Amino acid sequence: MSPKLSIILSNYNEHANLQRGVLEEMFNYLKTASFTWEVIINDDGSTDGGDQVITDFVKKHPGFSLIHGSHGGKAVGIWNGIRAAKGKIVLYTDMDQSTPLSELEKLLPWFDKGYDVVFGSRGKMRKNFPLTRQLASWIFRSIRGFMLLHDVVDTQCGFKAMKIEVARKIFPALSVLTKKSTTKGWTVSAFDVELLFLAEKFGYQLKEVDVLWKDEDTSSSKQRGFVSESIDMLLQITQVKINDLSGKYDQK
Repeated sequence: MSPKLSIILSNYNEHANLQRGVLEEMFNYLKTASFTWEVIINDDGSTDGGDQVITDFVKKHPGFSLIHGSHGGKAVGIWNGIRAAKGKIVLYTDMDQSTPLSELEKLLPWFDKGYDVVFGSRGKMRKNFPLTRQLASWIFRSIRGFMLLHDVVDTQCGFKAMKIEVARKIFPALSVLTKKSTTKGWTVSAFDVELLFLAEKFGYQLKEVDVLWKDEDTSSSKQRGFVSESIDMLLQITQVKINDLSGKYDQK
């Protein structure tokens, strides 16, 4: 029997987060859940030994599984998990659990109300964010909101759920998956913007839901300058707008 929910995590050099027990926290919550579930962890070519921590964990915890993919970035890792998923709904979430898994209880009821994509929002203020990050986030939201997804506050919260058939239609259309990957290390991507934009364009019903969020990331593999990161993100959403105007996303 297929589970109701498939939870997807992509692991790339998350050893520090794994060592503080994030998987155990997830398991302790899920073992008392009222719905059926599975957790699929895609290892995205880690080099820090985190994949061995996961291997040892899944051997002792039913419902958790580990798959392997070559290093392609977060979106590729999530797509690998979606292709392996058996649930009716898929949720992808970050290994650092800055949004705790229990927050999915705020998302799931909206599917019974007819929504196809339900995603977490950190709002406009983010705990533990320094002033420079707050400023960069505000600039990004303002420009992105002018070009795309005008009614969405937060596109970048890594806590999104959707019906499995929706995920399997939208992900293959993402630019990050249709071009050959040149990913090296941790790469910031605006694939969430493109994903939500395509969901809206394809006529799916979207619901943004406020969730708890506090930066809990202890990984050292994701450090990038916020200026270069913000510029990269803005270039990517500009390309999404260009793609749309050029008819790239038009359904045949």
